[in-house]
Amino acid sequence: MKPADNTFIIIGGGIAGLCAAIGLQQLGIEAHVYESVSELKGIGAGFGLAANAMQALDHLGLKEEISQIGHYLESYNVLDQKGNILVEPDTRSISKKYKQDNFAIHRADLHRFLLSKIPDSQVHLGKRALSFDRLGEQVHVHFTDGTQAVGNAILVADGVHSLLRQQLIPTSTPRYSGYTCWRATIDNSSIQLKKSTETWGAKGRFGMTPLVGDRIYWYACINSPQQNPALKNWTPSDLLNNFKDYHDPIPTILSETQATELIWNDIIDIAPLQQLAFDNILLLGDAGHATTPNLGQGACQAIEDVAVLLDELKTAASVQQAFTRFEARRLDRVNYISNTSWQIGKIAQWENPFLIGMRNFIMKIMPNRLKQQQLNKLLSVDFMQINRNHES
Repeated sequence: MKPADNTFIIIGGGIAGLCAAIGLQQLGIEAHVYESVSELKGIGAGFGLAANAMQALDHLGLKEEISQIGHYLESYNVLDQKGNILVEPDTRSISKKYKQDNFAIHRADLHRFLLSKIPDSQVHLGKRALSFDRLGEQVHVHFTDGTQAVGNAILVADGVHSLLRQQLIPTSTPRYSGYTCWRATIDNSSIQLKKSTETWGAKGRFGMTPLVGDRIYWYACINSPQQNPALKNWTPSDLLNNFKDYHDPIPTILSETQATELIWNDIIDIAPLQQLAFDNILLLGDAGHATTPNLGQGACQAIEDVAVLLDELKTAASVQQAFTRFEARRLDRVNYISNTSWQIGKIAQWENPFLIGMRNFIMKIMPNRLKQQQLNKLLSVDFMQINRNHES
């Protein structure tokens, strides 16, 4: 593919969009990022960069610098309400296979880093993509402010609520998981949290992980009707009342959280799609395969997307061919992750005491190789090799 013949429009300045801009820049392809918000800073939340994401970042030449702003995660355990271990994944063997470590990172820290790699002139803020139309070999994107952008290819990376995806696939509206989520990042100097865990209990789930800069990122998921007005004004005190019977340091973390630090949103995804490539338009990251966070793979899969896309662009005869081959390499994997994460979320959010007791008992006695079956299917496969020689 000849770089000079192509101008890429990237819709969305999240992780997928920014990583794509950096990668295209490395290939000598002109790319412009259009983002709906007026300031790109990343929400005040953390997430995991598992070994597969670090491998993808390695392909992009970004791993070493990003590992400096991430917190190394030696382990990640699933616990019951009393703090007993239900699942203790062998992340070390996965890391050894990939020759990569697992990290947790603050979204704002990653956004700042990625932005530093892109010229200001190629990032356009306050631009919400409304629709597109094709004129010959070019695509015109129309924004809500009345302006438009013209390019030879579009990467649609503006997340689960993407209007361009809706135009391409009208049935791909977001679906509600059945549970809602609070998150916050707080100071860790008094709590001294060392390990990353997720707790499954009758009143919901609670996850916590240390971050660099002596901070803690935590989240809490509770079953609820969608956009429940009764929860709109919940404070850390309300959450503390809900989780007061959970093991330490959950009550302490909630008591040390300020109301101004809380972020609240319902957990949604999109049902797995059967198509990601539409001639010279490609769905990337959450716009193409938004997933619930139960496998911690949302951002990881977005970064994988970029690594595979760049791999195809290096050898494809055209953008269309690269996008078609990308779809062949990615579709089964991202759909497996979406479906598996959806199922895990349903089981993790059980409230029935009998079902919880049965689940916890089975998880405790189950052999480790069975507990890790889903994790191994996800992480033991080299995503860069899946359908790599697929003929399109």
